[in-house]
Amino acid sequence: MWSQGIKHVAIFTIFLFHHVRPYPVIEAPPIPEDKALLPGWFEANVKPGNTRKTSLDPELAAAEGGARVIKVGLDGSGEFKTITDALNSIPAGNTKRVILWIGPGEYKEKIKIDRSKKFVTLYGSPNAMPTLTFDGTAAKYGTVDSATLVTESDYFMAANIIIKNSAPPPDGKRVGAQAVALRVSGDKAALYNCKIFGFQDTLCDDRGNHFFKDCYVEGTVDFIFGSGKSMYLNTELHVLGDGKDQFAAITAHARESEKEDTGYSFVHCSITGEGSTYLGRAWKTRPRVIYAFTDMGKVVHPTGWTNNSHPEREKSVFYGEYKCSGPGATPESRAQFTRQLTRDEVLPFINLGYIQGARWLLPPPKL
Repeated sequence: MWSQGIKHVAIFTIFLFHHVRPYPVIEAPPIPEDKALLPGWFEANVKPGNTRKTSLDPELAAAEGGARVIKVGLDGSGEFKTITDALNSIPAGNTKRVILWIGPGEYKEKIKIDRSKKFVTLYGSPNAMPTLTFDGTAAKYGTVDSATLVTESDYFMAANIIIKNSAPPPDGKRVGAQAVALRVSGDKAALYNCKIFGFQDTLCDDRGNHFFKDCYVEGTVDFIFGSGKSMYLNTELHVLGDGKDQFAAITAHARESEKEDTGYSFVHCSITGEGSTYLGRAWKTRPRVIYAFTDMGKVVHPTGWTNNSHPEREKSVFYGEYKCSGPGATPESRAQFTRQLTRDEVLPFINLGYIQGARWLLPPPKL
């Protein structure tokens, strides 16, 4: 079952703690425990669209045929000098993949890809990654709309992009100082080798199925928050602390009902930084967050998780860890309302079926 070479489809129906209904997962094999096997596992299970025309969502399969490339360059070497102008050239109701090949440099823009423009890819060179930056804050735009980049469309992809919110860090005095770098609100979005910088509320993983691979996310409080159903693979979570007792939390998942099929799964990730952070806080009543095979630095608080001063939520949260390592992985000191998962319990969360990946997940383009 755990071998990289196994090619089969398994259906696991297991009862997870705090749940009274079966949780099925379809798609196999699971992500291997040996991190060295990840490249081979990914290549074997996330193949290009031209080899999967019958298994992909029909509209996605059609969109991948004959992708259009638009070049953006600050120096005038592309068709457009700004990302916004390039996006405006894409018609509403777009049905074909459009790749914005973005040249190096800093693009000071507030960018939004609305729901009418599906199949958009933002692509930068891995050796000269472009930076998208803006200084929007909650005070001016509201929290979720403060983002430098907002993606509301389905089938969005980004590769080799740096996304920043350049507003200053909250000081505890200014109202509305939180500032989002990226909000992902569309379904079936994938980000590869992207770096996302902010402080409080860096990444609004808002709603839909999402996949983050080889990424970097930096922040302080709730720097990954929202109601997404997302898998983070081989991603660094970097905590900005001052070495004192400043409160920090990586996740604030917003699930509030057993009917909500959402959650965050971190697999083969690393947690780095300074100060002290919680893996998650119970911002809402029923958050669902798990960490598997994750290297946890000393920055992780020994108790791991917080009920957010709502002890009644200890009965409804879904916080789990599986075979994590490092000085911050301390099962013996974890909060009693969390759990070290068994192999059967973790299987749904380390499988691409968790985000229905067989239907839509594609590797990044090769340009």
